Amino acid sequence: MTKGKKILSYGFLILVSVLSVFPLYWMVIAATNKSVDVSRGTLMVGTALFENWKNLFASQNVARALFNSFRYSILMTLISLLVCSLAGYGFEVFHDKAKDRVMSVILLAMMVPFAATMIPLYQMFSKARLLNSTLGFILPTISTPFLIMMFRQSARSFPSDIMEAARLDGLTEFQIFYRMFLPTMRSTYAAAMTITFMNAWNSYLWPKVILSDVNSITMPMMVANLTEGYVTDYGVLMLSVFICTMPTVIIFFLLQKSFAEGITGAIK
Repeated sequence: MTKGKKILSYGFLILVSVLSVFPLYWMVIAATNKSVDVSRGTLMVGTALFENWKNLFASQNVARALFNSFRYSILMTLISLLVCSLAGYGFEVFHDKAKDRVMSVILLAMMVPFAATMIPLYQMFSKARLLNSTLGFILPTISTPFLIMMFRQSARSFPSDIMEAARLDGLTEFQIFYRMFLPTMRSTYAAAMTITFMNAWNSYLWPKVILSDVNSITMPMMVANLTEGYVTDYGVLMLSVFICTMPTVIIFFLLQKSFAEGITGAIK
């Protein structure tokens, strides 16, 4: 590669990096400024951070929203990993044509938008008396076609000879799964955990429908509440967005390497 091409390549990468990081930078800067300064588009650090913090906690129950978001997200992540990994493992290890047809139907479900099934789901959950409940929040999404497909693809790399030897030694299928399959698929579990936690944490539409109790509010619902009314305090709004964003950012960076390995392994 010539020197001119290198300069163009690095210049393009720098430009893309700046464009990618700028929204995060502007969010942090806006959280430290007053609403009028945010509306003016200031890009300098302000002095209104503590004032915005005080106004946010005075107008919204931030602690309750954080607690609910963590509770729902952690429960959904743990249950989804268990259910989807067992399903993906079963679809691949006990493979036959009938299961392939079932898997095709499951994958077709990915093409159906959630808005199309939201009203029937609400009616079902209302009759089952699951409104304003943790079970009502997590039940529709504890098993997703994408995660099942990802675990199934990862199970294809698991040696069948090892399973046969384990069966001869007297291990049951559940023992093979927990003692042998699960430890070797850590990167896949890390990728699935990252995806599931981020989806659960950022979920807004279904919680807004199923959770009408004020004490069940989540972080995305709290952020949306700040935009209601005649006047919006953009400094307080950006501070709440920053608080809402940080958990997913931290988890992604902590599991970034495992996430890339898990996604790559699933694609292969």
